[in-house]
Amino acid sequence: MDKSSFIKAQIAEHQQNKRLTASELADLFANFQGDSMYSCVFEHFLQVVEDDEVRDYVEFALELSRRHIKQIREIFIKEKIPVPVGFGEQDVRKDAPRLFGDMLMVFYITQMATISLPIYSSAYSSATRQDIMDYFRSNINDSAETYERGVHLLLSKGMDLISSPTIPYAKKVDFVEKKSFISILTGRDRPLIAPEIKHLQFNINTNILGKSVMLGFSQVASSEKLRKYFREGAQLSDRQIKAFSLPLSSQDLPSPKLMDAHITDSTISPFSDKLMLFHGGLAGSVALSNIGAALGQMMRHDLAAEFLALIPVIAKYNNDGMNMMIEHGWLEEPFTAPDRKKISKSSPGN
Repeated sequence: MDKSSFIKAQIAEHQQNKRLTASELADLFANFQGDSMYSCVFEHFLQVVEDDEVRDYVEFALELSRRHIKQIREIFIKEKIPVPVGFGEQDVRKDAPRLFGDMLMVFYITQMATISLPIYSSAYSSATRQDIMDYFRSNINDSAETYERGVHLLLSKGMDLISSPTIPYAKKVDFVEKKSFISILTGRDRPLIAPEIKHLQFNINTNILGKSVMLGFSQVASSEKLRKYFREGAQLSDRQIKAFSLPLSSQDLPSPKLMDAHITDSTISPFSDKLMLFHGGLAGSVALSNIGAALGQMMRHDLAAEFLALIPVIAKYNNDGMNMMIEHGWLEEPFTAPDRKKISKSSPGN
């Protein structure tokens, strides 16, 4: 037995009775919910896609999501944990016409891979059981390959939606000499630095997708209450696109184009209301995570203030969606710590 095999055998022996931690349970549950939803979305894409290269890409993404679901289900069954419901055949309508064009499908899958990378990295770095670390490390590789294939496909189709603006290379090393560099009053007049450009662009891309998806859902949801919710989501994304594009345009830096033209005029939903509402909540959660990451890189206080002002607005939108999920009985409860007080009160000794 070589050294690597010996170490793996030792790890397997040491961890054979190790229970899943709260972090591992949380990440596996969230991953199951997400990939079961994506599988439904990708199944619809596969039924209506027209371009052969895009079809291959959708098939690749669908196969990865299905594999992830299968692996998580096997982990839960092995641990004698109830397998979550998530999403399935009842949440996708196979006879529905296309809601989004081929390029929006590619952009959607590429953006989902972008979102998944930090999520899987966090899950991997929070895991301590070897099989769970192996699983999430494999998912990181899957997301990286999905992202790369998506970027190349978009570029080959003449759709450069991912790249941030270019800026001149520095000719020498400089150090910041004045506190006005970060001042909320005078700092707004200085040129954007590369990290600020990166996060402005990143958040614009996320909201371009969010706006298009929410607009599409607003056409096909079954009730006016849901359609109104999705319209509000599209408006919230539009607000963010405009807010993040302004600092770029004020310095003659380009912003990516909207994808709204790639939404069809269909009013027949390919997805269940439950799936679409869950998707809206996921989009809001991702927006908050992206804003948190951006705030750590914003050295101009006026930009940081712009991002901060959006947090309560997005949080309220998420909360409204969650309340609707609860009203319909659609919100699946994550694994929860025991309520010791309740257990104590209901014990035989009382």
